[in-house]
Amino acid sequence: MSQKINKKLFQDRKRTNVLSSSEQKLISYLVPRIPNWISSDGLTAIGLFGSLMILGSFLLAEYVARPWLLLGIIGFFVQWFGDSLDGRIAYYRNKSRKWYGFALDIVMDWISTVMIGLGYVFYATGDFKYSGFALVALYGWAMIISQLRYRITDKYTIDAGLLGPTEIRVIICAVLLCEVLFAGSINYLVIIICIALFVINCVDTKKLLDMGDERDWEEKKNKEIAANEKEAQSSNT
Repeated sequence: MSQKINKKLFQDRKRTNVLSSSEQKLISYLVPRIPNWISSDGLTAIGLFGSLMILGSFLLAEYVARPWLLLGIIGFFVQWFGDSLDGRIAYYRNKSRKWYGFALDIVMDWISTVMIGLGYVFYATGDFKYSGFALVALYGWAMIISQLRYRITDKYTIDAGLLGPTEIRVIICAVLLCEVLFAGSINYLVIIICIALFVINCVDTKKLLDMGDERDWEEKKNKEIAANEKEAQSSNT
């Protein structure tokens, strides 16, 4: 039964991230247990609330006490819960709206990214604030790559190789924990994350351009074949 649910819930996308197997099993377990009064849009709202919690954790850490960053870890779990289950619950209940859900998901992901980056900008000191802007810009670049890949290949994937949104959340949670234990470490860890994202984005952009070039040649070849067939048919008549 669980295998049937798992297959139904994830038939619309390909996952390559490290935690995909465990994550899909957990989502398959949770989805049938979500109360009927919680809708897909309700779960989206829960995910957005998680992002607000993360933003709030940075503000509280800056103006009250650093251990409030731990609230951000809870916020990331709430965000994961809403973001990961909103589309899946729609599929499970046969109420999916492909393009509505696609558009809403992208918009909410961007708003959440901006919230997290803004929270870090409030918390960071001096020139380290610029790395918060860089983090938002680089994650936005990754989102653009994801959408262009979908347009070119007609296959939707939200992962960059072995890393996906869930792995990013886990990494940032580890960064928040390190900052609580070792004040100031977050500034250097965010820079490392930015460097890693930059390299990943550059590699994915190269792959994207190669796929685009391959599709261009394929479409050109198909047009030539169609034109030759049409010419041959005209000659026979």
